[in-house]
Amino acid sequence: MRLRSLKAKLLLAVSALVIMSGIIIALLVTRQYSAALRKAMVGQVENAAQTIALDAADKILVNDLVTLQRMLDQQIQSNKAFGYILIVRDGRVLAHTFEHGVPGELLGANDTIAGERPRLREIVSQKGEYYLDAAWPIFGGKAGVLRLGYSESQYRHQVNQLWAEIGLFTLGILLIAAIGSLFFVRRITRPLAALVKATQAIDRGEANVRVAVQGDDEITALASSFNHMVSRQEEYTRRLEEQASELERAHSQTVAACQVVREISGLRTLQEMGGILLGRLRDTVRCGHLALIVLDAPRDLLFVVSGAEVKKFSDSNLIQQVQEHLDGIRKITFSRKKLFKPPLVSEEFLATERQALLPLDRDHVFGAAVIACPGNCDCNMEEIQRVGMILNQAAGALKRALQYEEEQDALKAQVEQGQGFGELIGKDPKMRVIYKLIEDVAPSDATILIQGESGTGKELVARAIHLHSPRRDAPFVVINCSAYPVTLLESELFGHEKGAFTGALRQKAGRFEQADGGTVFLDEVGDIPLPAQIKLLRVLQTRKFERVGGEATLTVDVRILAATHKDLMQEVKNGAFREDLFYRLNVIPLLLPPLRDRKNDIPLLVEHFLKLFATAKGKGVQGISSEALRLLLDYSWPGNVRELENTIEHAVVLAKAGQVEAWDLPSVFQTISPVASPTLAQQEGKTLRQILEECGWNKKLAAQRLGISRSTLYLMLKRHKISGSKPATH
Repeated sequence: MRLRSLKAKLLLAVSALVIMSGIIIALLVTRQYSAALRKAMVGQVENAAQTIALDAADKILVNDLVTLQRMLDQQIQSNKAFGYILIVRDGRVLAHTFEHGVPGELLGANDTIAGERPRLREIVSQKGEYYLDAAWPIFGGKAGVLRLGYSESQYRHQVNQLWAEIGLFTLGILLIAAIGSLFFVRRITRPLAALVKATQAIDRGEANVRVAVQGDDEITALASSFNHMVSRQEEYTRRLEEQASELERAHSQTVAACQVVREISGLRTLQEMGGILLGRLRDTVRCGHLALIVLDAPRDLLFVVSGAEVKKFSDSNLIQQVQEHLDGIRKITFSRKKLFKPPLVSEEFLATERQALLPLDRDHVFGAAVIACPGNCDCNMEEIQRVGMILNQAAGALKRALQYEEEQDALKAQVEQGQGFGELIGKDPKMRVIYKLIEDVAPSDATILIQGESGTGKELVARAIHLHSPRRDAPFVVINCSAYPVTLLESELFGHEKGAFTGALRQKAGRFEQADGGTVFLDEVGDIPLPAQIKLLRVLQTRKFERVGGEATLTVDVRILAATHKDLMQEVKNGAFREDLFYRLNVIPLLLPPLRDRKNDIPLLVEHFLKLFATAKGKGVQGISSEALRLLLDYSWPGNVRELENTIEHAVVLAKAGQVEAWDLPSVFQTISPVASPTLAQQEGKTLRQILEECGWNKKLAAQRLGISRSTLYLMLKRHKISGSKPATH
């Protein structure tokens, strides 16, 4: 049966303690008493054995065995504790006290060697009797060994009697302890029982439960503490009921906040999210001027949402100021300082008495909502805190909106980058090859010869090379070699001394000298006369020259870029251009394609020039009609990009509507006859040749680009009679 009451458990514990204590005491006492008895018994055995050995020594030495046997019989009769006596000499029993002979097992049970000390050993007979057997040498073992068996029955009887007496004594103590414990436990458990009843009453839901307090012991202190605990519990319950009503009200507010967050979670742009949040904030605080200020993750872009627009700022100083204002704000703050001013916020923010800042959750996005508070503002702080909670819950969505804005900017930049390179505009494969070549040659100081028809943008290519080179911060000097007569070209290139020729009134530094450390662009280098070509060749080889009329040799550190619309190789054959100068200039040739060979870039160029001239002329032209664009695409453009630029400027000036029409173009476009569109087969053959050229006539790569198998590619080559190998060039 399990013990459930504290009283029974205490009584059992006291009884167990008394019993265990009695057992331990009995063990200790019995052990000590047993040891003392055994020690006395050993002493008796040793004394008796020594006495008998002395008496037996004389008789053994004179070989009087009869007297020896008689003496043993007298000893066994005089002392009832002796169980047996026998004398052994040289393996032969001289005398003994056994009626039926000496047991064979007894002789080997204990023995001693001549010269050894006596030996005591406990042995057990076949009847279960215990003896302390003493093997005592007689006359140093020369006269044999005395074996004396001393019975332990009296010793064991005394020990058992002691156990019985101690058990009775312990039982008596247990009865006394049980009676005293019963009285003591009852007195202790009575107030505890009262506490148990009180707790059961509280568990049943009863109110105003108290325990009577009497005395000043620990149980009384426990009862008093219980009464205080019940009082506090009742007070706590009352407060919980009040808080429950507040939580219910907060729950309804949270549901409303979650609805707002769920509403903006389906949106993507910062403008849409900001509009909803500012609208909810405006409904709550009843202030008309609000703004939402957030920074992107790298904190290099600042977004301001106010009304229906989103302003984006990249000014590092402005971003640094906003960070300094928001770094120390961790909670809703009211500031009489005008922390945020135009252009971040509108002018109305300066007319208010103070600004309220509601910081966003910085784990998601860095920013705050700014409220322009007038002097008579009567906003409810709890409502503002609720709006702050909505803003913090919406921080994750705002972070996603910022990432969306960053992705859009990145895509826009990628698209814009794909449409050109620096000031160069075009995405035709031929132009992409030019862009890649510019990136490769710009870091070096190699001389580059840019060739192409007039108006293809040779100077723009030269500027792009300079801007992407290590000399970008040094001068970029343009020399139009066809703009100066022979007499002035050398002076323009190398400078002159005062009085070197008529009109040389002062010393003048040449273009090479002005470009020291930078880049010299020789435009239309094919028009340089032969005398000047010799000096130019020396400059290209040694970077040294003399001014016209001067003797001092000047050294410059310049990079040479040259451009021409002429075929310099043909000019060399005609003797109009030095061959050594040509090879010195033609280190890296760069050939610009004419506009007629990259007509896919015409719409991009048209859009660029339309925006440029519409802004410059103050016209509201925003596009071009499809008919006008078709005329531009069908034109051969002998003047290339420069002619297209002049054409768009002409059209923008004459345009009357919001877009350029066909009649706004120059008269040359009014007489263009429509060109027959190429057939599908012709277009397929042209595309096939173009892809093969771009892939270096690698048929496997071309098939992958076209998305067809190699066998299909060979059939197409055969159908269009295109050779399978790259055309040979000479």
